[in-house]
Amino acid sequence: MRELLLDVARDEKRSFLFVGAHCDDIEIGCGGAVTRLVERFPDAHYTWVVLCSDATRAMEARAGAAAFLTDVANTSVMISEFRDGFLPYIGGEVKDFFEDLKQRVSPDVIFTHNRADAHQDHRLVCELTWNTFRDHLIFEYETPKYDGDLGTPNLFLELSQAQCEQKIETIHSCYPSQHSHGWFTPETFRGLMRLRGIECNAGGGYAEAFYSRKARLAI
Repeated sequence: MRELLLDVARDEKRSFLFVGAHCDDIEIGCGGAVTRLVERFPDAHYTWVVLCSDATRAMEARAGAAAFLTDVANTSVMISEFRDGFLPYIGGEVKDFFEDLKQRVSPDVIFTHNRADAHQDHRLVCELTWNTFRDHLIFEYETPKYDGDLGTPNLFLELSQAQCEQKIETIHSCYPSQHSHGWFTPETFRGLMRLRGIECNAGGGYAEAFYSRKARLAI
């Protein structure tokens, strides 16, 4: 598969926004992308937003953000406490949250949930991301789940085996509260990244996949 290289001068400041409905969504969906971006743009500003949490999970989410954003000086981590599973039913409050977020950051690239995700919280977060940031480059990530909603992504980011294993190890070390769930295993995360690596013929064997629904090509 041919590559399209997106790059900027190293002295040009960039801003990246990562949005997750739940405390481990960003790490699972685009943890590898975070790692690759931090390596390439250590001076960029990284905004990490989680909407649903409680006291225990908020601590885990902050640990996860800190682990993935190690050595990054310019970060903003926002952990809210909306009720898990109920975001569509308190949509006005969530909309207000996004309107406030828009005043705080104007990112170059946004990572958010896939609009076809079977989880109601994920779908609303994606909808409000597009509704709020209407002139931004948005990549939608995927999260494996019981519902079987994996689709056909059209954008892939290659990961080395070491980056894949680092992502898995960090997720498991930062989220002990999730270890009792049958799906929360290294095999789940590794298997999906391996499958996406096959689909894009990744040299390292692994990849994360995204949906790029709208982009403007500059030549």
